[in-house]
Amino acid sequence: MGNNADRLVWIDCEMTGLDLAIDELVEVAVVVTDFDLVPVDDGFTIVINPDPAALANMGEFVTEMHRSSGLLDEIPAGVSLADAEFAVLEYLLQHVPTGGKAPIAGNTIGTDRAFLAKYMPRVDAHLHYRSVDVSSIKVLAKEWFPRIYFNSPAKNGGHRALADILESIRELEYYRRAAFVPAPGPATDDVQAISADVTSAWAPRL
Repeated sequence: MGNNADRLVWIDCEMTGLDLAIDELVEVAVVVTDFDLVPVDDGFTIVINPDPAALANMGEFVTEMHRSSGLLDEIPAGVSLADAEFAVLEYLLQHVPTGGKAPIAGNTIGTDRAFLAKYMPRVDAHLHYRSVDVSSIKVLAKEWFPRIYFNSPAKNGGHRALADILESIRELEYYRRAAFVPAPGPATDDVQAISADVTSAWAPRL
């Protein structure tokens, strides 16, 4: 299945809200795959009991979302943020021992990464600075290939971190098969011709 340089670290976070200044993590899930999107393990998830102020600030929409998913009932028995960071990092080290090698992946992953950078800096530091954001592909597919976009697999993760991240992996596999050219890709002559054409077209602007 490859080595630890051939890994994507899929992460999804559930929070008390989206305001980085006052909101906190309440659940984190991690699934590590190779670049063929095959999981190397079943994945890892952990529930966090955040600062009481963060829970008190949680809006009605988020509160109802976490109540309907069952997460709200699990939060009081969750671990501390420090213990959660330690556990997530330990899990990563099992599958991606070398820091700075594996990109983080997910949907709208910039939001998750911002919370990781603030609340789990050692986890964030272990990941490559690059990201694989499935939502970017989704936005482009909607404009370029609407049939592909509108026939993508339905999501029902229910705002639980592990289910959400597994659906993100499935979603990228769908777009890979539906929107990307089949392996091994175009011939060298073809891509060189495309490169020359694109370079020429953009030359007046560069």
